[in-house]
Amino acid sequence: MMLLRNRTIGFLGAGNMAEAIMRGLIDRARIPASRIVASDVRAERLEKLRSQLEIETGSSADVLRKASVVIIAVKPQTFTQLSEELASEPVGEQLFVSILAGTRAAKVEAGFSRGDSVPRVIRTMPNTPALVGEGATAVAAGKSATGEDLKLAVELFSAVGVAEVVEEEMLDAVTGLTGSGPAYVFRMIEGLLEAAAQQGLPKDASTRLVKQMVYGAALLARDSEHDPAELRRRVTSPAGTTAAGLTALEEEEFTRVIAAAVDAATRRSRELGQ
Repeated sequence: MMLLRNRTIGFLGAGNMAEAIMRGLIDRARIPASRIVASDVRAERLEKLRSQLEIETGSSADVLRKASVVIIAVKPQTFTQLSEELASEPVGEQLFVSILAGTRAAKVEAGFSRGDSVPRVIRTMPNTPALVGEGATAVAAGKSATGEDLKLAVELFSAVGVAEVVEEEMLDAVTGLTGSGPAYVFRMIEGLLEAAAQQGLPKDASTRLVKQMVYGAALLARDSEHDPAELRRRVTSPAGTTAAGLTALEEEEFTRVIAAAVDAATRRSRELGQ
């Protein structure tokens, strides 16, 4: 974590995702809590983080003045109000890292521009598994961001999972894929549990079995030398039980339905960014 060393990292907004990043920075990146400063409209939220993590808290202006890396973690619909509140605060060499869903880097740049100076902005799309340190985050450079800024962002989000650099034009698709993707997996788990109930399986046992199955399959897909298609083939015996199940899925156009979900979420991300 060389690029994060000796940096003060600020958070404009201190919700669940911000907290997950803070915990990853402290626990995995070994960033001292004293070099993390956060603001939030909820005083009780800041008190909780100050008590549990021993970070510094203050106003949004305090964050802007003290941090060399500023993570923008407010709700997207409140960003304009935030930038207007900070309009009188100078912006120097800070790197702004946005986790605002559906918000283009250009909007963040405009919100923190001072005169002809365009701030360095990295736009990101993390996902909720970051809450357990297993997130998948895409990062993209804004107009003035440097290659080192991208490396720093990858380093930062590696503290809560894995991070990949993409072009900003791809972030809507990433939003539809891995940003919304956990919900697709959770819905699949719900469906499997509904099917378990229909088959008469006890709820507690089937819940533990299904959750472990999904977890184990994900680990195998991540860590195996084989691609998912080959792993599927290795589970599927000709004319066996798995083949019967897969045939039923394809008769219901499983692949098409998944693609439709990603496409719909991608289109909605583009709409929100207009």
